[in-house]
Amino acid sequence: MQLEQVRHVGVLGGGVMGGGIAQILSVAGYEVTVRDLTQEILDDTRDEVCTRRWGMKRAVERGKLGFDLAEEAIERISYTTEIEDLAPCQFIIEAVPERLELKQDVFKELDEVVNADAILTSNTSGIVIAEIAEKVSPARLPLICGMHFSNPVPVMRMCEVIYTPDTSEETMDTVRGVAEKSQRVVSMVRDTPGTRGFILNRIFAAAHREADKIVEAGIASREDVDKAMITGRNWPTGFYGSRGGIGKQW
Repeated sequence: MQLEQVRHVGVLGGGVMGGGIAQILSVAGYEVTVRDLTQEILDDTRDEVCTRRWGMKRAVERGKLGFDLAEEAIERISYTTEIEDLAPCQFIIEAVPERLELKQDVFKELDEVVNADAILTSNTSGIVIAEIAEKVSPARLPLICGMHFSNPVPVMRMCEVIYTPDTSEETMDTVRGVAEKSQRVVSMVRDTPGTRGFILNRIFAAAHREADKIVEAGIASREDVDKAMITGRNWPTGFYGSRGGIGKQW
């Protein structure tokens, strides 16, 4: 599947992440179908896309998005509880909760529903992509990638594209192209069994462990560690959630 063939993208899983992913794809010009289990979840996802803090209405108010483009983008998104409605999609992004067995079952189901040349990607924040793909047919393996977005998706421009030994070059190029067309900055990451976290979460976890050592040794409080990282290294948040209590001071 080449980039120019991708016109309709499915997002499997709504909520904050799925809604954010659907939003940036629709703004980029893609037709998007969001699928989740209940209409209640889908209604909440629609609110996330349209009216909440990082949604399109607020983006228009902040001057980040034109009114006409926002209206067109909203119209390009459809919502469904039926997985069969993803069948016409050339490209799928899975955004269900971080449970390996759930993701494996979802990929198996998608493998049976979508066309043979459709690309399947996972928004997992750290699960090995090859493990997620264990239940799909061998013919699908070259068409599978990871596609990890950062939350909130409409604001955080990063996308990690994770490729396995089976992922084809064409698939990698297409996944990267979809991300870049959606105004994301892409880092290519090799899938590594036995690890968890790709680039962002592995580095954050290592830094968090060192922060814990500083606090446990009595070198600094959690609040002061957070203050140092937010103001001294320009991290949007610290490790311990201290910003809310002292944010007005700095």
